This record gives sequence, C-alpha cells and structure tokens, in this order.
Amino acid sequence: MMTKSLAILPLAALLAFGVSGCSPKAQNEVSEAANAVAADANATAAQAVDDTDAALGAAESRIDNAGAVLGNKADRVADKTGAALKDVGNEIQD
Repeated sequence: MMTKSLAILPLAALLAFGVSGCSPKAQNEVSEAANAVAADANATAAQAVDDTDAALGAAESRIDNAGAVLGNKADRVADKTGAALKDVGNEIQD
C-alpha cells in the first residue's frame, strides 16, 4: 500500500495545482470524479480478492476430494494385497 500512496501523491499534487485556478464548482466536480475513480478501483480490487478466494476454496475442495479418493484406493490395494498374501500362505500350508 505504501508504494500506491507514493505513486498517487504526485498525481494528487498535480491535480491540486491544476485545479487551484478553477472555480469552486469545477474543483468540486474534479473531486467527485476522483472519488468515483477511487471507489471503482476499490470495488474492482475487492471483487478480485473475492474471486481469488472463491477459486482457492474450490481448488482446496477438489484437492481434499482427490486425497480422499487416493486414500480409499490405497486402502483397497492394501486389503487385496493382504488377502492375496493370506491365500498364498494357505496354499503353502496345504
């Protein structure tokens, strides 16, 4: 945020200098326009944060689901391997 403030400071000074010779009405209109631009920029940034959070949340859910599927498959493989080893052991005893 510090770099944004430093970048905006010269623009604000230039705007204030450029508007200083204008009528109060013109100064007010310029101020309102600047406020509208700032509000739009803030709304856009907030929407970007929300979109990013939603995307990360969806990715997290998919990763969790994939982990659960892999865990279940690994359990089944272990069960089948154990059963196969028991069968081999039984064959050897017979």
